[in-house]
Amino acid sequence: MPVTKMKKISSLIIPFIALCSCNNESDNSEIKSEIIQESSSEYIENPKVKIVLSNEMEINLELYPKIAPITVENFLNLVDENYYDGVIFHRVIENFMIQTGGFFVDGTTIYDKEKRESIFGEFSANGFENSLKHEAGVISMARTKEYNSASNQFFICSVDYLSLDGNYAAFGKVIDEQSLANVIEISKVETINIGYGFTNFPAEVISIETILRMDNTKEWHIN
Repeated sequence: MPVTKMKKISSLIIPFIALCSCNNESDNSEIKSEIIQESSSEYIENPKVKIVLSNEMEINLELYPKIAPITVENFLNLVDENYYDGVIFHRVIENFMIQTGGFFVDGTTIYDKEKRESIFGEFSANGFENSLKHEAGVISMARTKEYNSASNQFFICSVDYLSLDGNYAAFGKVIDEQSLANVIEISKVETINIGYGFTNFPAEVISIETILRMDNTKEWHIN
């Protein structure tokens, strides 16, 4: 279903490849202290989610709250709200990543998904140690040039892209070969430039039907 009409478009939140020159480390000491204390909790297990797509593909992911506790909690809260139901992959680039979480389509019109509150960026450039590398299959938060601007948009790497390490909050990874194959296949679809900043937009819309927890409980860590 090609998209031919546009309105209500705001600025995109996309992962920047080049390092940002801005410095956002001031006044983060209290936040970092709280995060470190939270990340030392004893977790029952790593939560797992299933992304169900409109093209009948599925992407199964394991999330790592010990590595990025605020990011994982934010993502799971959105999952529990069914926030991602109907959002589209609006930016896909072969040999890089697939990105979603910010827009949905109604007919031939793209609309902004209501943006949620921004969260602290859990990566080393922002003063937080995150050991998860941006390898193929890793899920990470998209953001603007502002370190603490991530909220609801995320991307999944289709190849190893280690230049992103330390600058974006990676927080999980695919757990099976078919899920990675699906990410790679999506990254290779035909794309078009439809204006308004959408330069790598899939020619045929790919949307998320829903994201499901693969466990039966919302209690994913011990307080």
